[in-house]
Amino acid sequence: MGGVDQEFLRELKEKVNIVEVAESYVTLEKRGATYWACCPFHHEKTPSFAINEAGQYYHCFGCGESGDVIRFVSEMESLEFMGAVKMLAERANVPMPETGDDNAKTAELKRKRDTLLKILNDCAHFYLNNLNSGKADAHIDYILKRQIPSNMVRAFGLGASLNFTDLPKYLLSKGYTQKDIVDSGTVNEANGRLTDAQGGRLVFPIINSYGEVIGFGGRALKKTDFGKYVNTRDTLIFNKRKNLYNINLVKKLKRSQTVKEVIMVEGYMDTLSLYQAGFKNVVASMGTSLTQDQARLVKRYADTVLISYDGDGAGQKANLRGLDVLKDEGLNVKVVPLPEGLDPDDVIKQRGTEGYQACLDAAMPLIDYKLSVIKKGYDISKTEDKRKYVSEALGVIRTADSEAEREELLKQLRTQSGISFEALKRDLQSKPIAKESAETPPPVRRDGADSIKKASRFVIASYLFGADYTADTHIEDVSFKDEVHTVIAGYIRSKSLMNEAVRVSEIFEFFDKGTAEYEELDRILDNSEGGGFTDAVAEKYFFDCLKKLQLADIDEKIVEQTKKLNGVEDLAEQAKIAQSISQLTRRKAQIINGNNRP
Repeated sequence: MGGVDQEFLRELKEKVNIVEVAESYVTLEKRGATYWACCPFHHEKTPSFAINEAGQYYHCFGCGESGDVIRFVSEMESLEFMGAVKMLAERANVPMPETGDDNAKTAELKRKRDTLLKILNDCAHFYLNNLNSGKADAHIDYILKRQIPSNMVRAFGLGASLNFTDLPKYLLSKGYTQKDIVDSGTVNEANGRLTDAQGGRLVFPIINSYGEVIGFGGRALKKTDFGKYVNTRDTLIFNKRKNLYNINLVKKLKRSQTVKEVIMVEGYMDTLSLYQAGFKNVVASMGTSLTQDQARLVKRYADTVLISYDGDGAGQKANLRGLDVLKDEGLNVKVVPLPEGLDPDDVIKQRGTEGYQACLDAAMPLIDYKLSVIKKGYDISKTEDKRKYVSEALGVIRTADSEAEREELLKQLRTQSGISFEALKRDLQSKPIAKESAETPPPVRRDGADSIKKASRFVIASYLFGADYTADTHIEDVSFKDEVHTVIAGYIRSKSLMNEAVRVSEIFEFFDKGTAEYEELDRILDNSEGGGFTDAVAEKYFFDCLKKLQLADIDEKIVEQTKKLNGVEDLAEQAKIAQSISQLTRRKAQIINGNNRP
């Protein structure tokens, strides 16, 4: 585990609550002592992802993913173990210990990141001061023209770049090196000349979910040969494909109320306009094609996303490019129809809050939206176009989640095309599923385990969770056939010998993911559904499992002794082995005929 001191890890996990951390990524619902959510690691509609706050671990009863808070952050942020540890240490304000040979490299990386973040923060203040300096008339005129209220200017920290030269001079005067300011993405370098990457533009700071300025978007104030909008290039801190504009304020909103859905727009102006109109659950993709990272980021805050791009052909095609990415991450995707040629900002200005709300109310499920876009591409009054439309529409209908939905859509297609329902249904059954829309089913938690393995899992789970009925038994007395079970049981026994409580979250530190022990631990935790280690049924099952394991062990020994007997010619030795078999047989009969407890 990267050579990190175990005492430090224990201290860290005592200071970070897995429930509070998980709430930043998934929507939790408390039922009894367990928190439940739709699993962030596989697509599902019914929550099977459970977080045990007392034990500080998570387990999905659908796909089997399990782990502690470090493993959770590692998976959600695509970080190595040490990266997740450092992220949690920063969250808990716990200083990292020395880590050995890689300490210098780690310290340098942290220094670099901290420096770049400081540069970006200083730039944000620099641009803000410019806007209020009395020298930014063109920027103020643009703000007034676009009807951006002053409170929105302040809330989103808008600023002004007055020219191409002032920013690099300012940053150098503050003592930053030329390399660091170029690496921050705020300054460009060409032939030894430094220029402001947002030169002359209205500047929108991009802030991540931790409240850090990580980049900027700049809007040109007049026609230019360059892009109307320019974003900070990819850096150590900023990657547009992994971030969403205004995610910081959505996170703040989620802390004060339930966020059932997130509205996704394309750009900065749409975001400000919707936010001012009261739609604070809005983020912007900043003009990029949607990515898996952005989909996962949205899913931390809501399970439904409303795509609200421009109401024109280009905007609709952009929708289609991103919808499946969102759906593949388990999001409920709907598309907001906007009047032709208008973007969300236009709708707010022309029709007000109620007009935009009407658009939201008319949001279309993904499959209906796809069919509407396909239909716009054909003139179905023409035979050839109608055939192409029907063929393409059937490919989409084939991906519907239920037979009822397919039947409803087929009836709509029948009305549009005039082709009989029966003919369309026959063609549908022979139509392959559209590749881009195919949905991967959740993993099935079956592994063909026999009764002995299942019994072993429940016995270990009972000791692991400290069930009261294990008090008069000892795990070291249990004979496990599987070596993996013996290893896990050994961990539990070592804790008992040291008079230490078994902490479920701690066990994940001893087995690396992908090992046989880790995979089997996932299966063992399947027994924790509903926390069922307290009632009489669980107690009876535990002792039945112990009996089963004892009998299996005796049967194995009888087989061994019988083989040995058949290979021995010495009469005295034969008598000795026969006596051993007789004792084993009597012991087996006693267990079978005895009470529930072996």
